[in-house]
Formats: sequence, C-alpha cells, structure tokens
Amino acid sequence: MTYGKVRLDLSEPVRNLICRTLARFFLAQVCNVRVYIAGKCFTVFSSNCILTKDRQLYAQVKLVKAKRRVVIAEDHTILREGLRALLSAESDLEVVGEAEDGRQAIRRVEELRPDLILTDLSMPKMNGVEAIREIKKRTPETKVLALTVHKAEEFILEVLQAGADGYILKDASSEELMMAIKIVLGGKRYLSPSVSQMVIEGYLEGRKSFASSSPWDTLTKREREILKLIAEGHKNKEIAAYLYISVKTVEKHRANLMKKLDLHSAAALTAYAMERGLVTR
Repeated sequence: MTYGKVRLDLSEPVRNLICRTLARFFLAQVCNVRVYIAGKCFTVFSSNCILTKDRQLYAQVKLVKAKRRVVIAEDHTILREGLRALLSAESDLEVVGEAEDGRQAIRRVEELRPDLILTDLSMPKMNGVEAIREIKKRTPETKVLALTVHKAEEFILEVLQAGADGYILKDASSEELMMAIKIVLGGKRYLSPSVSQMVIEGYLEGRKSFASSSPWDTLTKREREILKLIAEGHKNKEIAAYLYISVKTVEKHRANLMKKLDLHSAAALTAYAMERGLVTR
C-alpha cells in the first residue's frame, strides 16, 4: 500500500463550488474508484480531508492494488462452486459473478465488465464457442479463458478463432489453472501443454484439418443453435418458443441439418452434437 498527499490548488473564487464538491467526495470516503499507475490497477480510498482557508484541499490517500475481477461460466454446480472456492483463495482475484449457460454468461459479462471470464464450452442454450464470439464482440476488453475436456484440433482452432485468449483442459492441476489465468490477464495467450503440442505438430506436418472445411462449417448460426437444442432433448414446439420462430421454420432448419450432415434421426444429430462438444455426454 502506498500513502501520499494529494494537494489541489483551488484559490480562485470561481472554483469554490468545485472545492466544496471535492471536499464532499473525500469526506464521504468514496471507495472502489479504480485508477491505473505505471500500468498497474489500484483501488483508491481517501480519508482525513482538510479544506484550508486559502481554498487549498489536502487529503490523505491510500492506494490498494485492485483485485482482478472474474466471472465463472460452468453448467455443473459442483464444478462452478469448486472453481469459485479456488479462485477466491487468491489474494489478487475476485469472483464477481457466475453463469450456468452461454446466454447467461454473455449477460453477466455485459453487466459486470470483468477482467476475465473462465468458461466451459459445453453449456445449455448456447454453447461456449458462440458465447465467446459474442462476448468478444460486445466486450473485447474482457479476457476469455476456455476450460474444457475437448482436445480435437478443429475444436481448438474454432475456439481460438472465436476470440479466446487461452485454452486449458479440465485435467489440468490447480497450479496450472492459476498460472493460465495470470498469463491471460497479463495480455498473453495460454494453451495447455498437450494442446500446444498438438497445434505445433499440426502446423509442422501441414495437416489439412486446420484449413479444410467440414459439414460443420456449412451450418449457419441458427442451424447450430437448433442442433444444440435438439441434442438437449427439446421438441420442435419448445425450440420455436425459445427462439421466437415458427414451428415450420424449426422443421425447415431440422431438415437442412439432416441434409447437410447426412444424418437422418434425432439420435444421430444428438451423437454428432456430442462429438462437436455442443452438449455433454
């Protein structure tokens, strides 16, 4: 913590009103005001305000290094609570919100403007990839660290292309997770070692899987949404009500999905959605 005096020269009569306003500000001991000094974030607290006769304002100011604010998006309650407990034990981190599906994650980030969101990829209503893409579009300053079980090359690439700043596997240790969070908050990218190795090997061997298109690439955003909802067990009428579209439109999208993916039953679509990480097994 750093202590120091702030001196504001307000000797001009026309500045009396400003002086009184500032005095009230300091006397109220307004806190949680964030400032940046030499690239580091601090929270400002103030006390011991003195307003002298010559209209000079002195205030004792305390700067406390601010905690980095984190939102956790994970649909399994026990995992979400475990992550909260782990992160809350860190002196420089503060969990300010939680979400249990992709749409809720987007809302939480918009409302809370955290420094980082730690997000699963297989969540209800909207999958993590689409949520990451939307979060980066709406709040590009928020760092995104994907926490997942998926190791497929094309899945990794899609997540990174969506805007994720890091990709860590759920079999990582707590030490690795904390290191990944600090690296991403520091403005660098992080990939789990096994994922990083896979990406490097794919690049060196010139695999076509990173650049080649697949049936998945031909699906529209709406078709992917409907595929996920089908895999979650929702009927056409329920999907129509959730997406505010007609049942006939849902039926048309379902038919397009089956044609594009060459799959001809809800069970086959569900299995494909599991392979893509849209839903958990």
